[in-house]
Amino acid sequence: MSIITRDASNMSQPSSAASSPSASPATRTAITVARGDGIGPEIMQAALRVLDACGADLDYEFVEIGEKVYAKGVSAGIEEATWKSLRRTGVFLKAPITTPQGGGFKSLNVTIRKTLGLYANVRPCVAYHPFVQSRFPAMDVVIVRENEEDTYAGIEHRQTNEVVQCLKLISRPGCEKIVRHAFEYARASGRKKVTCFTKDNIMKATDGLFRQVFNEIAVEYPEIENDHWIIDIGAAKLADSPEEFDVIVTLNLYGDIISDIAAQITGSVGLGGSANIGERCAMFEAIHGSAPMIAGQGVANPSGLLLAAVQMLLHVGKPAPATKLHNAWLRTLEDGVHTADIYDSQHSHEKVGTQAFAEAVIARVGQQPQKLQAVSYEAASAAGANSASAKKPATPAAKPVKLLVGVDVFLDWDQPGRNADELAKQLAAAADNTGLKLKMITNRGVKVWPGGFPETFCTDHWRCRFISAGEAGGTVSHGAILALLTKVASAGLDFIKTEHLCTFDGKLGYSLGQGE
Repeated sequence: MSIITRDASNMSQPSSAASSPSASPATRTAITVARGDGIGPEIMQAALRVLDACGADLDYEFVEIGEKVYAKGVSAGIEEATWKSLRRTGVFLKAPITTPQGGGFKSLNVTIRKTLGLYANVRPCVAYHPFVQSRFPAMDVVIVRENEEDTYAGIEHRQTNEVVQCLKLISRPGCEKIVRHAFEYARASGRKKVTCFTKDNIMKATDGLFRQVFNEIAVEYPEIENDHWIIDIGAAKLADSPEEFDVIVTLNLYGDIISDIAAQITGSVGLGGSANIGERCAMFEAIHGSAPMIAGQGVANPSGLLLAAVQMLLHVGKPAPATKLHNAWLRTLEDGVHTADIYDSQHSHEKVGTQAFAEAVIARVGQQPQKLQAVSYEAASAAGANSASAKKPATPAAKPVKLLVGVDVFLDWDQPGRNADELAKQLAAAADNTGLKLKMITNRGVKVWPGGFPETFCTDHWRCRFISAGEAGGTVSHGAILALLTKVASAGLDFIKTEHLCTFDGKLGYSLGQGE
């Protein structure tokens, strides 16, 4: 595919507020732009017109991603030439895209975020009451979501007829980067508190690591208050009293969910923009989808993409046009010039379409809101608050002493009655003379042997825990595990995966079974 490069000043219809053609080439910034699918091309046209009018001094490299690329048989939805553009400019302004339904297609958003190392997803969620109806007029929350790990690694397997699995992967360096980013963002933005959301009361190893790292890093920012909420009650509190939060940092899946909740209770998901920040690249996008049901009608609200563009301008060190754009947008909102999605008879004075809304914002460039709080980014650092990076690299921890003390063998076993006692007899015989002994069998994490209850529902997926056969326990060898697996297979048992059981400096590196 070809990449079209066009000068920003030639992108849209001329306006009196357009950027000066005499701008120094040194001030211009190349960015990669994708028009997207559905309403994407319409809202991108509007956003670029406003950027030009604010004097953003940008050069655009247009690329094609999404539906048309999928249709070519490219299952990733992105081609090599686009990757080259993204790596060259390091800045991506992206309209929503459509991922085809059904198997065989990976999420392009996740692919871009993970491939380019965009570890931090930053979503400001602000209420614009009374001009956009919200029950929480004081709401001003920023969700900082980890963007690369968790279940969004997309590592899934069908292991038996009845059971599929999804691996949840959390790393210490990944936790350190996102938590530090949240505190750096708070510091750069003048925020007062960072709150951590996890489910570490249940997922003690994965979410427990995230909270542990949060606690460790929080002490480095004594001027910023910090606290922690379990995700379920935290989400409920966010939906009920969002004004009590400032910056929230959390894992990938939780962040995806609560950022949409937070955006919606401001008044409209359509007003939400997000920044995806990495060490070398960054992507800026509206948080809503491609809305194909209204595509081509000229009624879509470009506000989410416009606010994402504000974040982009701050990231590339252009606080002046960021200030102009944001204030002009706020003034348009309070003047009651609204698209259909936020129009109401009390506070709206004119219902407009996508391009007319852009024209209204352009007409107000240089103006400030009179009732909503005006913004000023003029004192922002060269990188801006949205690119507040993990200035301190991840700290390599002292390498612990790792000992192999056992193995979990997972079986696909569907004998009539699914009697755990019968399975235990076969496994005990297979373990004989291997240096390992059967300690426990669980089904979906619940101990069913020894001492299981008939009320416990069992599937065809069994975890069988083996430990050293020595009287005092101790370590086991890889050879012993291989010998065990050979005998398990010879007994006609279908093992589908194994997990080594290790200790690290004497601490268990694995969870106990429920009821163990």
